[in-house]
Amino acid sequence: MIELRGLTKRYGDKTAVDHLTFTVRPGMVTGFLGPNGAGKSTTMRMMLGLDSPTSGDVRIDGKRYDQLRDPLGHIGALLEAKAVHGGRSAYNHLLCMAQANNIPKKRINTVLDLVGLGDVAKKRPKGFSLGMGQRLGIAAALLGDPKILMFDEPVNGLDPEGIHWIRNLMKHLASEGRTVFVSSHLMSEMALTAEHLVVIGRGKLLADTTMADFIAKNSRTFVRVRTPQPERMRDVLGSVGVMPVFEQDGAMQVEGVEPARIGELAAWYQVVLHELSPQKASLEEAFMQLTAESVEYHAHDQAQQQPARRADQGGGAKPVRRKR
Repeated sequence: MIELRGLTKRYGDKTAVDHLTFTVRPGMVTGFLGPNGAGKSTTMRMMLGLDSPTSGDVRIDGKRYDQLRDPLGHIGALLEAKAVHGGRSAYNHLLCMAQANNIPKKRINTVLDLVGLGDVAKKRPKGFSLGMGQRLGIAAALLGDPKILMFDEPVNGLDPEGIHWIRNLMKHLASEGRTVFVSSHLMSEMALTAEHLVVIGRGKLLADTTMADFIAKNSRTFVRVRTPQPERMRDVLGSVGVMPVFEQDGAMQVEGVEPARIGELAAWYQVVLHELSPQKASLEEAFMQLTAESVEYHAHDQAQQQPARRADQGGGAKPVRRKR
């Protein structure tokens, strides 16, 4: 278990982490999300004692990191995959870590085989691809067979098979009762992996909740309805107090009514339906909604900067006013 209580880090007049308080619990994969510059890396470095907090506290299984007698047996971390000695072989890189932490040598081959690097154990990491470097970093994190695993962008450089493997590995580790804490910018991957989410923005805690609740609370869901009788369908919905929103292609967005109820109303009033589909937001959409005010670095959308093209110049349809 990882416990943060009022964790704060300031660099001069800039506050990178601002009174963070949350708990990362065992038995599940907890995702750690935030825009660039949100303070995720600084937070993870403080968890491992690599940076000292200005105030507040981090506890790993009830102790500060520097109080752990066998730190690799408590927590294993992948923060920077390329932070290895390029002149040592993969095996010798792990051997140095094992000897410094009283870990049996036989554990080295176990983790190298687990991450798929058994055949290149004697090769130097400076010749490794980004994906192979990631696998070596994961092997180092697993070396002490720790109760807690912490990964920062673990799928960087991995091919689809590797991404599938690390996803299943993290789920398996959590199923064994371990604490798994993972930071990633790949929302689609996080949605498939994490059960719980911790979201920060500008160093502050924005959310600490389950994946399902996070999406439900930070997104909009509706039913998309398409019919060749849009005016009639609008009147049918209006009769039960529902006002649909028309999309540009003529389809309707209906909120607050279950799809089955809409289908029943259409059948009763003999309205033909071509589409009746519930639309649920993705994790990415929910994340963008919650963190919109916390993004520190904004890129300009070139499409929005292009001058609007007049309809009389061609290439664009004139707007159609819908009758009410």
